[in-house]
Amino acid sequence: MKRLLKPFVERFPALATFYRNSRDHLDRDQPALPTPWGFTLAGCPQMTTGTFEIEETQLVRQLLAEVDLLVNVGANVGYYCCHALSLGKRVIAVEPMARNLNYLMRNVVENGWNQQCEIFPVALGEQTDVLRMWGGGTGASRIQGWGGAPESYVTQVPILTLDRLLQGNMRGRRALILVDVEGAEYAVLKGATQTLRQDPRAIWMVEISITRHQPAGTPINPHLLPTFDCFLNSGFQAMTAARRPEPIGRDHVLAAVKARSQVSCSNFIFR
Repeated sequence: MKRLLKPFVERFPALATFYRNSRDHLDRDQPALPTPWGFTLAGCPQMTTGTFEIEETQLVRQLLAEVDLLVNVGANVGYYCCHALSLGKRVIAVEPMARNLNYLMRNVVENGWNQQCEIFPVALGEQTDVLRMWGGGTGASRIQGWGGAPESYVTQVPILTLDRLLQGNMRGRRALILVDVEGAEYAVLKGATQTLRQDPRAIWMVEISITRHQPAGTPINPHLLPTFDCFLNSGFQAMTAARRPEPIGRDHVLAAVKARSQVSCSNFIFR
């Protein structure tokens, strides 16, 4: 349906607004469904079946056993937040999109986790600002043209830095910082210089798209090497977030930049 509507949405901006508002209204009526992990989830039926991001889900649950706190940047409807909360972990969730935020709050409340989860309805960047985001659902991005999102599907969101948002919330606690911000990872890290130096050091799991979803005319992530350098220069080691993790050194990243090619995955662990 989205593929069929896209040409009309791009040609008639009013149709984009109507489609978005109608879809979001219908979304609010979606029921919460049971999951294999003992909690219910509304907002994305695919996430309730146990077949969504299977390897990533297993890895996140393993990493949660090592930490006290989950910081979920780009929390969407709260899929990984619910996993952490069901395991008794405290959660800081960051999600700026109204549709996703609606479901995130609903999933926290309906599972009885109201006082275990802090929710911030903002996006993160290198400084305080108000900026545009394009697209919606799991693909909303601060990058114009990301994933082929229609130019007319745009909204404004407030921006804070991760350092300001946390402000000591991690003191004495080890955190898993899960970042899924659809191409804006480098901007998030530029506003996280203090967080990167936190003791005890956080474990980071970051989705970094190298060649996929880039706007038209951008063959490779222009901030790929600086993104990895933020971690490597802070003493972190990088590895692929996979069933069989592989170390990723700066030479691997340079090779990917030179060849304009994707490495073995799009999710990486820094610890």
